[in-house]
Amino acid sequence: MARILVTGSLGAVGAPLSSELQARGHEVTGLDMRHDHLSRNVRCDVGEFRELERVFDQRGPFDYVYHAAGEFGRMNGEDYYERMWKTNAVGTKNVLRLQEERGFRHIFFSSSEVYGDFDRVMHESVMADHPIRQMNDYAISKWVNELQVMNSADRFGTETVRVRLFNTYGPGEPYSDYRSVVCLFTYRALHDLPYTVYLNHHRTATYIDDCVNALANISDNFIPGEVYNIAGEDYHDIKSLSDHILSYIGKDDSKVEYREVEAHNTIDKKGDNTSAKRDLNLTVTVGLEEGLRRTVDWQRSVYGV
Repeated sequence: MARILVTGSLGAVGAPLSSELQARGHEVTGLDMRHDHLSRNVRCDVGEFRELERVFDQRGPFDYVYHAAGEFGRMNGEDYYERMWKTNAVGTKNVLRLQEERGFRHIFFSSSEVYGDFDRVMHESVMADHPIRQMNDYAISKWVNELQVMNSADRFGTETVRVRLFNTYGPGEPYSDYRSVVCLFTYRALHDLPYTVYLNHHRTATYIDDCVNALANISDNFIPGEVYNIAGEDYHDIKSLSDHILSYIGKDDSKVEYREVEAHNTIDKKGDNTSAKRDLNLTVTVGLEEGLRRTVDWQRSVYGV
């Protein structure tokens, strides 16, 4: 059994990850910006060092820290850039300062967005082998954090695994205008609201359960310095995603506007998951159509539609 801290423990990934780690017998503490009824969770803003340090003083020591807390999404990073940079960049620096002092092992949550406009299969080595220009501030913040992680390892010998999540989706992601494409399409289709489909974009989808299982396995096979694409194997165009959701709901596309390309957004995200399959037993157990059905059913139950 390990003592584990999960930052962002009420998030779409952090919440099921915390539950999975606890189910495996680990002692789990979570922190999030919001208050919560579960005793394992503590309110904390990772961008405030004093608040973060208090969690370590009162609930630590920890063997592992899964640092999932962060402001999510491209447009969210534009509209709320002050909070995004404070949480993502300063928050990660705060975690690293405590890691350098207290010696825990760290799993840092990055994003497939760091690959920018790379137009081939996205292997983990791409970032070291090619000059990449990230396409939005959210992506830039994630790469800044990876650089901070690597610098800390070089200077202080800290041990961290970086994970780059590819379009994780599924039940448990509450809707807002800034959420993932599956969440957005599902909610708007259910509520007869308009949305835009960009025809020339392709993505690799990762169902939440498969993502969480691989992430939880890191604590059992922690290899310092490794970086993993947490990516499924459902590579699809964005229109087919919308079509599947509309078909299952039983609606047409009269509310959908079709455009060719979205500016400042990667055209194709095709992730290589060989390393995660090898080291983390990443396994695809839920295909795209079934995953979308489960997501629609969850939103129907939550929002009463």
